[in-house]
Amino acid sequence: MSQYAHPEVLVDTQWLMDHLNDPMVRVVEVDMSPEPYKDAHIPGAIFWNIFADLLMPDLRMNLEQVAIEKLMSRSGISQETTVISYGSYPGTGAWIFWLLKLFGHEKVYVLNGGHQKWVAEGRPVTSELSSFAPTQYHAISPDPNLRVLQAEVQASLGRSDCVLLDVRILQEYRGELFMIKPPEGLERGGHIPGAVHLEYTLTLNEDGTFKSAEDLHTLYSSQGITADKEVFPYCAIGGRSAYTWFVLKYLLGYPNVRNYDGSWNEWSRLPHSLIDQG
Repeated sequence: MSQYAHPEVLVDTQWLMDHLNDPMVRVVEVDMSPEPYKDAHIPGAIFWNIFADLLMPDLRMNLEQVAIEKLMSRSGISQETTVISYGSYPGTGAWIFWLLKLFGHEKVYVLNGGHQKWVAEGRPVTSELSSFAPTQYHAISPDPNLRVLQAEVQASLGRSDCVLLDVRILQEYRGELFMIKPPEGLERGGHIPGAVHLEYTLTLNEDGTFKSAEDLHTLYSSQGITADKEVFPYCAIGGRSAYTWFVLKYLLGYPNVRNYDGSWNEWSRLPHSLIDQG
């Protein structure tokens, strides 16, 4: 991990194993359904439901300050708590890293390899539900330097010094599939004109850990995604793009990366937004 720009934001499975009983460490599992958590989660981990805890009914991220304060307080997390995030599918841990950094939480880290590596190594899991005494958490207002809004994305179209990076799967990019479909049915398929496509899972090794810094640099630079440009990653609802923000900013040290958390959920439903397909 020493090749990364900020290797300190990752923890490995052995570190977590050694700190499972540390009262100042809170492990957070994030998923779309509580079923995987109920069956086999890391001991002491609490569960955050993507739909119930992180998203609004229209699938926008809930970025209200009071909402994150309630979630953190309910989870027994204070400003001094070390948060370790992971999920049962790639990307969720880094999504939570972005979300908590957005609201000013300093001590947040990503479990490298996540649930996949933990289980593959035969480390302990449990079905015992975790609960902690609530806190009174106080968040800061969302940091505007970590996100980009639709108007600026619109203004960036055609700029040679800016990359719109679509990190969804190819079928989503082509407009053939919706991984997560908003309830109103107003969205259109396709991608933002000029967006470069690079699926976010290409940054991972087979065991779920992050590829080396050298491999990541090669992967991105081969698509013209270089550190001298502004990079605006997007996906369906902002989670996979938050993961990509983490890889570019913290693992590779790109200075000008902001997550378009509105993502395709927002762009596709704007009546006058431009859309490409294929």
